[in-house]
Amino acid sequence: MHLILDCSECPREKLTDLELIYSFLDTFPPKIKMTKIATPQIVRYMAKKHIDWGISGFILIAESHISIHTFPERGSFNLDIFSCKPFDIKKTIAYIKEHFQPKRIKTSLHAKRLAL
Repeated sequence: MHLILDCSECPREKLTDLELIYSFLDTFPPKIKMTKIATPQIVRYMAKKHIDWGISGFILIAESHISIHTFPERGSFNLDIFSCKPFDIKKTIAYIKEHFQPKRIKTSLHAKRLAL
């Protein structure tokens, strides 16, 4: 499964908080029955255009990975969950809403493989 979330209208302070994003990546995998195999990696990116700066984070899980990219000046973030096993989409979105408080979420789910 590959779930992509584009979240907007988020509180800026949530998108700039390195500890909050680290904590999210550290505690989130077990919430969706995934297995952490590394510690979260977090980077603050200072872009040439101020509007493009943000925080990027990534965690390896036994099932694949979870990544997040925040854009505080835009009030948005993108979250990517890629897993070789199914997970509860509704529970996932509920936890993200609780943690980051986005007012809008666009989702994209890729769940089937094609035989070529």
